[in-house]
Amino acid sequence: MLRNWLYDKRVFKSYSLDVPVVCVGNLSVGGSGKTSLVRFLANALSEKLHVVVLLRGYRRKTKGLVVASYKGKVKASLEEVGDEAYMLSKVLKNSSVLVCEDRYAGGTFAVKELSAELVILDDGFQHRRLKRDLDLVLLKERDLKDRLLPFGRLREPVSSLRRADAVVLSYQDVKEWDFSFEKPVFKLHRTNWRVVSSEGRVVDYMDKTFIAFCALGENQQFFQTLKRLGVKTEKALSFPDHYEYKNFKLEKKRLYLTTLKDFFKLEPSENLYYLDFDVRVDGLLEFIINSIRAGSSAGRATDS
Repeated sequence: MLRNWLYDKRVFKSYSLDVPVVCVGNLSVGGSGKTSLVRFLANALSEKLHVVVLLRGYRRKTKGLVVASYKGKVKASLEEVGDEAYMLSKVLKNSSVLVCEDRYAGGTFAVKELSAELVILDDGFQHRRLKRDLDLVLLKERDLKDRLLPFGRLREPVSSLRRADAVVLSYQDVKEWDFSFEKPVFKLHRTNWRVVSSEGRVVDYMDKTFIAFCALGENQQFFQTLKRLGVKTEKALSFPDHYEYKNFKLEKKRLYLTTLKDFFKLEPSENLYYLDFDVRVDGLLEFIINSIRAGSSAGRATDS
C-alpha cells in the first residue's frame, strides 16, 4: 500500500512509451481469466496493429529480456519464457510475445526493436513503473469478500480499483453477477467450448471418458466447467499452479483432458486433448479503441 501511495504522490516515477499501453491485471492471485482476456485482445487488436504482449515470465529458467515469439513465430522454449508466455506465443498468430522483469525496459525494446504499435501489459496492475493508457482489471465475485494475503487471495484491497480505467467481471458463464462502479464495467463470457486433439482437431467428446488434470490458480473452475459441459471424467487430478509435469506419464489406454496452458507443457500424444473456448466481452474493444484515439488526440493537442 505504501508503494502505491508513493507512486500516487509521484515520489516514485513512472515512464511512458511512444505507443499505447493497455494493462490487463487483477486483484487476486491466479484464476481470474487474465490470460484468456489477453489472448482475446491481442487477436482482435492485431488485425490492424502490431501488438506485443509483455509479461514478466513467471518461473522461467532465464533472466532478463527474452523474445518468446515474433509475429506468430515461436522464438523460445517453455523453460526460457515460462508457461503463460509460451502458451501465448503458440496461439497468437499475428502478435509478438516478450518477457522481461523490468516492464519499462521490455516495453522500450518492444517499441524500438520489434516495432510494436501497441503493448499489452499482462498482469501489470501492481507494476506501476511503466505508465499505461488503460488499466483493465479483472474482478471475480469472491474478490469482493476476500481478504489480503496471507489470510486470503487478494494482492491489494478492492478499493485499489480506483486506479483502474475499467473493470471486467469474470466467469459470467458460470454465474451472472453485477458490480456497481463509477467507471465502465464489462462482463466476460467464455463461449464456444470445445475439446481439441493434439493435432488441432475439434472432437466430439460425448462418447469419450477422460482423466482430467490441470495446474491453475483455481483448479476447481476447470473441473466444474467439465461437469457443466457434460464431459465424462473417470478421475480429476489437481496440481499446484505452474506445475511442470516432469514425472507425469500418460497411460496409453486412457484419454487425458487438460487446459490449453497445461497442454503445451507436455509432448503431443494421440490420447491427449485440451479444452478450449472463445471469449466475449461486449463493448470492451470499442471502449479500448475509443480511449486510445481520445488519448492520441489529447496528446497531439498538447504537443501543438
